[in-house]
Amino acid sequence: MSEITLNAEIRNPNGRSAANQLRRAGLVPGVYYHRNEENIAIHVKALDMRPLVYTADTHIVNLQLSDGTARKCVIRDIQFDPVTDKIAHFDLMGLELTEKIRMEVPVVLRGAAPGVRDGGVLNHILHKLDVECLASDLPEHIEIDINAMHIGDIITLGSLAQANLHIYGDPDTAVVSVTHSRGAQETPAAEGERPTEPEVIGRGKSSDED
Repeated sequence: MSEITLNAEIRNPNGRSAANQLRRAGLVPGVYYHRNEENIAIHVKALDMRPLVYTADTHIVNLQLSDGTARKCVIRDIQFDPVTDKIAHFDLMGLELTEKIRMEVPVVLRGAAPGVRDGGVLNHILHKLDVECLASDLPEHIEIDINAMHIGDIITLGSLAQANLHIYGDPDTAVVSVTHSRGAQETPAAEGERPTEPEVIGRGKSSDED
C-alpha cells in the first residue's frame, strides 16, 4: 500500500458561510476523525486532493497538520457539488496500522481475454470489493489477470481469497466473466424460411368452435 502525503491547515468550523469562502478560495473543507481522538476540522488545497480522488487505487493518507503533528488515515467519504462537480467536503478516518480495517477496494483487470477475440463479451461485474484486513496490509487494488479467460469462464469472489485479506460476500458471486455475444446466441432463420410462431398456452375457443 502506497502513501500519499496531504498537507492540511487546522480550521475553526464556523458554519456553511465560512466553508463556502474556503471553496471560493480554491480550498476544500474536511474533517479528520478517530475513535480515540476529538474530531479535527481541516482544509486543504483543492488541487492536492486530486491524487486521492481521481484514481482507481486506494491509498493511505499521510496527513501533515499545520500544528506539526501527523496522522495516518484513509478517505472515508467525499461530497461533490451537484452543479460544478467539484469536491465540496471530505472525511478522513484515522488508522492504527496494527488494527483491522474494513474498506472497499477497487478491482483492476489486467491483460486481454482470448474469449473476447473469439467473439465473446467481457463482463466486469464488480468494480469494488468489500474487504477487511490489517491497515498495513490494505491493498491499493485487487488485480485480476484475464489473459486465460475463454468464453464461458467466470472468476468468482472465492477464487480471489488471500491469506491476509477477508473478502465479504458469497464466494460464488461472479466478479468478471466472458459470455457469448447476444448475436452469437441467436440462430438466424434460413433464407426463405418463415419463423415458427410460438405456441400459445391456454388459448380459449375461437368464434368458429362450438
